Amino acid sequence: MVKSLVDSPELSSKPSRKLWMAAIKLPMYSVAIVPIATGTAIAYRDTGVINWGIFLTFLVSAILILVWENLCNDVFDAETGIDVNKAHSVVNLTGKKNVIFAIANICLLAGISGVLAISWLQQDLFVVSAIAICCFLGYIYQGPPFRLGYQGLGEILCFFAFGPLGVSAAYYSQAKSWSVGSLAAAIIVGIITSLILFCSHFNQVADDLAAGKKSPVVRLGTKRSAQLLPWLCGVIYAITIAAIICNFFPIWTAIILISLPIAWKLCTFIGENHDQADLLLNCRFIAVALHFVVGSGLSISLIF
Repeated sequence: MVKSLVDSPELSSKPSRKLWMAAIKLPMYSVAIVPIATGTAIAYRDTGVINWGIFLTFLVSAILILVWENLCNDVFDAETGIDVNKAHSVVNLTGKKNVIFAIANICLLAGISGVLAISWLQQDLFVVSAIAICCFLGYIYQGPPFRLGYQGLGEILCFFAFGPLGVSAAYYSQAKSWSVGSLAAAIIVGIITSLILFCSHFNQVADDLAAGKKSPVVRLGTKRSAQLLPWLCGVIYAITIAAIICNFFPIWTAIILISLPIAWKLCTFIGENHDQADLLLNCRFIAVALHFVVGSGLSISLIF
């Protein structure tokens, strides 16, 4: 669902090791870690305890499920031809689409098994049900016959999978209850995760158009999409401040405000170069940095 951090054809001239590092996209796995860490942190604030066995099991499971999703996205994109210029696609690197698809499904089974173990221990089906829905959303993003990402719905699917569903599942795995604070945090996590996907479209407009993919940036145009970014970032900080005022978050959650320079850089850089695809190849790095700082600040402040 969340695309690779580097989609530049120029990488094809670089050594294979660098191509593989780009294909593995390690920084992107903060996308799997942040929802689990945030949900667990809120549960700790509300209950005063953390079940470390459940936390670690959930964390590993989330990473495995994201591996499945990333590998499947490469497989499905290879089928549509949209990744023909993506040198670091795992499918393009190996030429073994069926093998990659099999590995992806093994990771999915392993990840779901971990979540099933949590539900079995708790004798409650909510956690596994929520993650099953997340997996379904991940599949219909790129998988046939749905391919909703090609209709510009990827960001919405991403928001719910990594935000309300992912964070709530992590919270429930620890507290076996609900809280308004967890919902506020889930919305923040959902937005910052969707921002990575949204920003990844700016340098791919030509390829998306050629493949018939109607991403939000294709639909809105690069200028209007760039103008939308400050509003999306503003929502993150508005929710944070409102949650602090309402005592859903502690005052220490204001540490998230240290990410303002990153948000400013993201908005101004894309705003000034929205139609310069070559200059926007790495703008998603800024979005990933924003995701990491906001997610880390949120989790740490809720624990301490």
